[in-house]
Amino acid sequence: MDSEPNTGTWLDEARTSYDTVALDYADRLRHLLDEAPQERAALERFAGGVRARGGGPVADVGCGAGRITAYLHEQGVDAFGVDLSPRMVDVARRDHPHLRFDVGSMTDLDLADTSMAGLVAWYSLIHVPDEDIAAVLTHFARVLRPGAPLLLAFHVGNAAQLKTTGYGGHPMHLYVHRRPPARMAAWLDDAGFTTETLHTLSSPESTLGGLLLARRRPGTPRT
Repeated sequence: MDSEPNTGTWLDEARTSYDTVALDYADRLRHLLDEAPQERAALERFAGGVRARGGGPVADVGCGAGRITAYLHEQGVDAFGVDLSPRMVDVARRDHPHLRFDVGSMTDLDLADTSMAGLVAWYSLIHVPDEDIAAVLTHFARVLRPGAPLLLAFHVGNAAQLKTTGYGGHPMHLYVHRRPPARMAAWLDDAGFTTETLHTLSSPESTLGGLLLARRRPGTPRT
């Protein structure tokens, strides 16, 4: 496991890295869901759960170039995207001009308490250091309505590796964290969520990935 330096810089590193690769990232991942039936099924179940509860706004946090936001919209969900990288948001707006995309950080979501009918973090927690995960998940709980679903996709493992190039060979500098599913479930429980389904898989999205569906418990403390 690589040793991660001062984690106070990880937001800046993630922003700069994804600003650099945004165009190639969008091109390379644009049709990845076409090859990932289990991930599509998870997103469709999530969307169906949101619709069954009467609908409402759904945040795709760490949306990148907007492909998951767009897929949720196709499933009849009022989805919008939030991403740390302004360049990624520019590309998302270019590729999906009918949808809303905002620049923002999952560490301090600019969303009202209990305003969201659902939230997705699709392989977007992978750069968050362990010591900041609790704060991020607490923000997720704060903005979700009681009983609303949260869908997480993440890399499974127990290590962090420094990523220095990616998406066409562009320079990057950020850590990629792989986590045991049980640890993810425990963090969610501490933040006020109840895990409903959790399974691992191998697909074009992740060599070994995890899909976790949870619900925000009533009475979750607010930040």
